[in-house]
Amino acid sequence: MLVLQGGCQSLFNNRPVPQDTSASSPEPSSNLETIASPLDPNLIVNVVSQVGPAVVRINAKRSAQPWFGPWGGSDSSGREGTGSGFIFDAQGLILTNAHVVANADQVTVVLKDGQLFPGKVKGVDPITDLAVIQIEAENLPTVKLGDSDGLQPGDWAIAIGNPLGLDNTVTMGIVSATDRSSSQLGISDRRVHYIQTDAAINPGNSGGPLLNDKGEVIGVNTAIIDGAQGIGFAIPMKMAQRISQQLVTKGEVAHAYLGIRMAVLTPQILALLKQEQPDLEIPSDKGVLIVKVQPDSPAAQANLEAGSVIVRMGNIPIHTSEELQKVLDSVEPEDQLTLEILEPNSQKRQLQLKVGRLQLDATAQPF
Repeated sequence: MLVLQGGCQSLFNNRPVPQDTSASSPEPSSNLETIASPLDPNLIVNVVSQVGPAVVRINAKRSAQPWFGPWGGSDSSGREGTGSGFIFDAQGLILTNAHVVANADQVTVVLKDGQLFPGKVKGVDPITDLAVIQIEAENLPTVKLGDSDGLQPGDWAIAIGNPLGLDNTVTMGIVSATDRSSSQLGISDRRVHYIQTDAAINPGNSGGPLLNDKGEVIGVNTAIIDGAQGIGFAIPMKMAQRISQQLVTKGEVAHAYLGIRMAVLTPQILALLKQEQPDLEIPSDKGVLIVKVQPDSPAAQANLEAGSVIVRMGNIPIHTSEELQKVLDSVEPEDQLTLEILEPNSQKRQLQLKVGRLQLDATAQPF
């Protein structure tokens, strides 16, 4: 058994060293010796020192009525809920999660130095679980926003927040994966492709920043999988910037809407559909199948029918619901969208659809 003392010891150090039998130049060094230098021991400290003052605690007081969030469970006691957020604009604008402030009667923001400010909710978007709060204060510290598009698995990830009431907690890990769809997390009513990280995230971290090794915000920490360890999720900063701008200027976000229920065709889905709807003719074994068209929806007005398969939207081939979601995220209500479909008779057809606006009510379908 190899015992490490005082630092990292190479596994090769226990191997016998051969005697040099010639006066020739030494053997070339192993490629193992060219590994990049280790992480700067002061990197995390520097990042926390830079960003920490702009990370806030958010206390949201609710009246005694049930409410639910992605952490699971409910609270009908009227007590304060606690979350995190960060100041992204010196005018006192704070980004956090929608479920942190949803249905709150009173919002209080606590800075790292202990200052308390009443918070005004500028806007909430349940579809992406983002919200913007504003406080009236001067000389506020702010974060620097980073590029979430360039992230790769293995990049450093640092989380700052207030998990379980433990203020200003710092955790570190890596980006475990990118582009995790909401359906993979079991929250198909959301329209987000998440960053996965193993930096420890717990209830109370909601709304806090996920940072890169430059101290830039790359995501908004938002969810965990119950019972798992080292599996947390953050909303990419590129999406958060777009949503926050609309919340600041309009107080709400207009999400594009087609008015369909859909299923990605797999052998298992095909078998289930054939069992439940024996008369349903499916013209393809790949693509996104329209299972139902909502009445009076943009899809209904464009004469889309259940049983058709969407194969292209605009210039983008469609094979999965995630690809369809990305196209919808790139357009606005009232835009004209060209769809290519395979009809139940296997005929290919192109049609024009005027994109609608998703109405946030209990019966709304996310697409």
